[in-house]
Amino acid sequence: PVGEDQKQHLELTRDVANTFNHRYGQEFFTIPEPLIMGEATRVMSLRDGTQKMSKSAESDMSRINLTDTAEVIADKIKRAKTDPLPLPETVEDLKDRPEADNLITIYAALSGTTKAAIVAEFAGKQWMEFKPKLSDLTVAKIGPITEKMRHLLAEPKEIDIILEAGAEKARSIAEVTLKNVKDVMGFWRA
Repeated sequence: PVGEDQKQHLELTRDVANTFNHRYGQEFFTIPEPLIMGEATRVMSLRDGTQKMSKSAESDMSRINLTDTAEVIADKIKRAKTDPLPLPETVEDLKDRPEADNLITIYAALSGTTKAAIVAEFAGKQWMEFKPKLSDLTVAKIGPITEKMRHLLAEPKEIDIILEAGAEKARSIAEVTLKNVKDVMGFWRA
């Protein structure tokens, strides 16, 4: 799976694989297909629902960081920009409400359901009823990641072990692939 903003990297990989396969007359490399899944393929800023959520944004309040505490996440969601209207009655009603659409999209993605289901559940309610539930859900989903990060940052040797294991696994796969590529290309090996 890739995010919408990573699609161009996958396109480059597809081009390289297609060129190699065509040049050497066989389907050696699998041509990767983009798999863009879920409701939140692009998460928008908490301060401006028309802008992508970004770690480089000036305001830390515009994003949820994986290192944010539960209290910070709750505060950011509480202060997230919304409009004065209650939650919409239908998904179509989100069309011209980017901030409302963003928060409902985040909720849908984190809960593994659809925007339609979220709208049906909260239709007509005020944001002050919705935001605490979104905060609780966000903390429940991100909290374990935050705890794992804190644990790893406190244990740098464990990070080194994980990195070395990953490098070894990648190395063993790459060696086989490189050998096979050389065979396809007709390189002679001693």
